[in-house]
Amino acid sequence: MAEKQSQNNKAYNIDRILVRPRVTEKATISAENNVYVFDVVIDANKIQIKEAIKHLYKVEPVKVNIVTIPAKKIIYRGKKGVKARGKKAYVYLKDGDKISVA
Repeated sequence: MAEKQSQNNKAYNIDRILVRPRVTEKATISAENNVYVFDVVIDANKIQIKEAIKHLYKVEPVKVNIVTIPAKKIIYRGKKGVKARGKKAYVYLKDGDKISVA
């Protein structure tokens, strides 16, 4: 029973690792070279991201690189604020594998 519950928690966590595909000009250009960019949760690591890609998109990543995005101080319409920090992952796939992010 405990084993089944831990598997359910693992699947639940895997579904929450990838926040969204990052659709920018740079990400679109790199997707042509089998490199896909995703926003991920702050506490995710490379192993968890690799498992999430396998689970959700049914492809095997060759490697995963992670970049942290620092918080930034901004001024918008005369008011000070802070842009939230984050983390993004570059997922490298082998030739022939594709991920549909549209």
